[in-house]
Amino acid sequence: MLLLAVLATVLVRPGRGAAARDVFTDVFTPEHATVAEAVRDFVGWRPFPTQPIQFPHTTHLARKLQCEGCHAGAATGPVAGIPDTKFCMSCHQLFATDKPEVRKLAAYFSRGEDVPWQRVYGFSPSAHVKFNHAPHVRAGVQCSACHGDLTRQTVAVRSVNLTMGYCLACHRSRKASIDCTTCHF
Repeated sequence: MLLLAVLATVLVRPGRGAAARDVFTDVFTPEHATVAEAVRDFVGWRPFPTQPIQFPHTTHLARKLQCEGCHAGAATGPVAGIPDTKFCMSCHQLFATDKPEVRKLAAYFSRGEDVPWQRVYGFSPSAHVKFNHAPHVRAGVQCSACHGDLTRQTVAVRSVNLTMGYCLACHRSRKASIDCTTCHF
């Protein structure tokens, strides 16, 4: 805590000299609004998201649905994407309509809203990582390599800690580029 207090006392606007040191700003860094936010980012702490609907990946995958059927963007671009309620209701107007979670989905659909899913994976903005799903799909990387075994998960959880070390180890094992600009551009 003492270290954080010391850090908080040296927050200054860009500049030189004593006058600059006497002027404080409400922004810790361009990437972090507070010291606590910077520390959380540095140690990689992120809260686990609470989803508005307990989506059963296990059920959908047991029925032989493929990840890319719902996350269509994964094969073609950077973002895997999450289907909108209209897509989900194309099946669920007929199937499992009595299930509580499907009823929640139908309520979003009837209001013309998409489900406000919470991000499970993502990189800190300060990492400057520009992840692209498409080359990974083309290279045959299984979704489970980064997202864990979803056949054993009901609601998606962060089961793999996507650190630079994790990614580099995977790239090395597959003999993929480890040049910095492959991911940081």
